[in-house]
Formats: sequence, C-alpha cells, structure tokens
Amino acid sequence: MDLGLEGKKVLITGGGSGIGLETAKLLNQEGANVILLDKNTDKIDSNTFATPRNVVSYQCDVTRPENLQDIHQKLVTQDRKVDILIHCAGITGAQGDFSDISLEEWHDVFDVNLFGAVNTTKEFLSDFENNGWGRIIFIASEDGQQPYSDEIPYCCTKAGVLALSKGLSRTLGRKNILVNTVSPAFINTPMTDRMMKKRADQLGVSFDEAIRSFLNAKRPYMTSQRRGKAVEVANVIAFLCSEKASFINGSEYRVDAGSVATI
Repeated sequence: MDLGLEGKKVLITGGGSGIGLETAKLLNQEGANVILLDKNTDKIDSNTFATPRNVVSYQCDVTRPENLQDIHQKLVTQDRKVDILIHCAGITGAQGDFSDISLEEWHDVFDVNLFGAVNTTKEFLSDFENNGWGRIIFIASEDGQQPYSDEIPYCCTKAGVLALSKGLSRTLGRKNILVNTVSPAFINTPMTDRMMKKRADQLGVSFDEAIRSFLNAKRPYMTSQRRGKAVEVANVIAFLCSEKASFINGSEYRVDAGSVATI
C-alpha cells in the first residue's frame, strides 16, 4: 500500500530494537527517511533496510534534553527537519508490590516513559509547526487503561502518555499536527524477552512455558494466545503516519489481541 510517505523525515526514539526498529524498516520501505535515536545503536544494521542511504542513527538518552537539543541542531544543519515523531523509547521499570518499589525507581520509569516523550516532543515541535504538517505517535500500552498490581509505576507512565497525547491533540490538531497513540500488549520484543526470562528463572520452567503460563495467568483475554509481532504494531503506526489517517486525531489504537477487557 502506498502510504504517501516518500521523502518524509521520521524520527523514532527507541529505534534500536523491537517496535521502533521494525517501524523504521517498514517506513523506510515506504520511502521515508528514518532517524533512529537509542541509548544503544549497536544492533542497528542499515543493510537490513530497503534503502540504507535513507537511514541515520544517533546514540541518545531521551531523559537528557541537552542530548536531544544537540541532535536536533545537527539535523537542522543537514536540512533534516522532522515531519513525523514516533516515541517508542520505554522501560518496564521496577516491578513487585507497591510498598517495595522505591521513589527512585518510580522516578526512573517516569523519566524515560513519560518525560522522555515530553522532552522529545518539546524539542522537535518547532519542526512540525514550521512545516505546517506533522504526525506525533506515542507508544503507550494496554497497561495504561488496564493497570496490573505488580507493575504500577509502568502502568501510571502509560496512562500519562495517553493523557499527554489527548491533551496535545486538542491544540496541535488545529495546526495540522495530528497526535495519536498505539497501545500494544505483550509483543515479541527484547523487553518482553527479559520479562519472560526472569519469569522462567523464578518458576524453574522453560522460556516457552513461561510465556504460556503468563498468558494463562496474566493475559486471559488475549485471544491469540501468543506474543504479538513487532511488525503487527508497526503496520498500525505506519497507517497513522500517512495521509490515509488524516481525520484521526487524539485517538488510541489498541494492538492487543483483545487483552483490554473493557469496550
């Protein structure tokens, strides 16, 4: 499908792996120029992209506004004003009982998941305003609407991302800058790999059995009974980037196989 993204400049935080990297490959295939930001860019191989010359990556910590500012200035000097921002950077953060999670651990997950989104948007918003066109897509989570008792800090950050997106959509939509969220559930990424490895070790079972038991115990409404694929999320993100989604603003798209129990 031609999404009309030829030549668009797309900035993706957390672009070094998982959903961010898969989205980058799909958008590059659609003709977009992709700019990948990640704390670790070692796994980014431009040769795996359809058009490697249209891929550039920078090491970046989204919790540091000065880091984002430096990269922005480099892009401006290269005439790479951003058309589309996709904020994928995120961490699971501390898990366990509420009383066992320290305030420092709360701050750590908020700094990346919520304030990372705020920092990046504030830094690059002028590009969209100058262009008179833009797309901002935040990766939230099913956890933002369906909190789980053993990962409350993470859930709160994702609820914050949903509120951030909706709030921004009210003002930026009038400037032809559309803001939406995509909320995945239990996608096959390095983040859930780590979660399942930890679960396997705790239960003394295999990695695959850890996934099966997690689905049965923790995600009973996921009709697929499997982890989602990163490309299944990327497909929705790519659509929201395009002119085909020109009447969608302030919306949340769940890519969760029915995991969220409410309508």
